[in-house]
Amino acid sequence: QVQLVESGGGLVQAGGSLRLSCAASGSIFRINAMGWYRRPPGKQRELVAVITSAGSPKYADSVKGRFTIARDNAKNTVYLQMNSLKPEDTAVYYCNAGVIRIEIPGEYDYWGQGTQVTVSS
Repeated sequence: QVQLVESGGGLVQAGGSLRLSCAASGSIFRINAMGWYRRPPGKQRELVAVITSAGSPKYADSVKGRFTIARDNAKNTVYLQMNSLKPEDTAVYYCNAGVIRIEIPGEYDYWGQGTQVTVSS
């Protein structure tokens, strides 16, 4: 099995910063893309940022220049540094990983449990 555990959410004032972490563990052979998604209140889940195994990032237009995604392949961990936070960034943030497992062929999609980020105005 594979588990993704997120940490780092919380309450912050507008203009502040938070750093999210997501560590993958279990029967992992390799992780391809890793990413962060969010579900704002009353809305559908949306892509925030994704990063390839080679470290190439891609961002949603709404977070470009404010958020930075990074990963540590040795630790199977992905990070999201969020600066200049706005109230509209309030959401439950989920990490995602495309995992190739040791014991079975193919790539499988895994999700974390979610962490709440609340930005007050």
